[in-house]
Amino acid sequence: MTQKSEMPGLTVGLVGAGGISPAHAAAWKAVGAAMRVYSLEGADRFADTHGATRVDSFDELIATSDLICVITPTPSHAALVERALRAGKDVVCEKPLARTTDDARHLVGVAAETGRRLFPAHVVRWFPQYAAAQQTVAAGGLGDLAVLRFTRAVPYPFDRGWYSDPVQSGGITMDLMIHDLDEALWMAGPVSTVYAQRRTASEPHPTETAHVVLTHTSGAISHCRGLWTVPKAPFWYTFSVSGTTGQLRYDSRDEVGYTLTTSPDDPPRPSPSTVALAGDPYSAEIADFVRAWRTGEPAKVSAEDGLVAVALAEAAELSAATGATVDFPTFLKGSQA
Repeated sequence: MTQKSEMPGLTVGLVGAGGISPAHAAAWKAVGAAMRVYSLEGADRFADTHGATRVDSFDELIATSDLICVITPTPSHAALVERALRAGKDVVCEKPLARTTDDARHLVGVAAETGRRLFPAHVVRWFPQYAAAQQTVAAGGLGDLAVLRFTRAVPYPFDRGWYSDPVQSGGITMDLMIHDLDEALWMAGPVSTVYAQRRTASEPHPTETAHVVLTHTSGAISHCRGLWTVPKAPFWYTFSVSGTTGQLRYDSRDEVGYTLTTSPDDPPRPSPSTVALAGDPYSAEIADFVRAWRTGEPAKVSAEDGLVAVALAEAAELSAATGATVDFPTFLKGSQA
């Protein structure tokens, strides 16, 4: 039986019709959902392209949808998500859950208060390479984790409106590196301290690099590196996860998938667990959210995970600005902001 026939009768209301909307449209189609859309810009184009029904207000979207999907710019997330939750709707929200830790914490509280489900869309958890690595870690395939390294690189965001404004988007740490901060959390668990540095350059082209070091309560250390690079540079990402009995490495610029090393005497080799590079992680993400929504079971990412990811990004920004190491449990509780 296909996903589409397993999940009939679902109407999703999408608010926003910007750059990420085609990926969400394809994913909601894959689960057989009827789509309604409300957006200040691009709603007619989205409706015509993806077979959605355009509505004239956010209130109408809420009233005529079973589930709300927020895919607007980051600064609007908190207000839209809260309105939908208080109107009795469960919500999928594109990352980051909110622009600030305080707002994200508030949304998690509203979801609990109203008894609604809140699903932060951290799609990298559904990338097959990362999912397979996390399964290997969870199964003990690398022993006790020691050092994790993550890198993510995209071209510098020239003249891209709100996204180019760090006050609105959170900049390189909140908008780009939040994926790898979330992966580090997913694989290595709770974080005790955060230390970060950020460097920018203007010549010959604007570039920015950020480094974030997370010390986990287990003793493992994660190093996350984000790069806003030169114009027209390719998007790429890597990870290396090392433990007491092995190491997993992946580089999107290679075609062999990830490699597994389990002995100093053995050369790195393709993992025996075949990683399928085909498939759409957005469709897998939405299918998981709909499954959780239908059954009441947990999704792969929780509202609390979304809050912690925002807090990690904001703690890294604080560390980069002050040069100080941030005690993360204290920051997360809200007494160091």
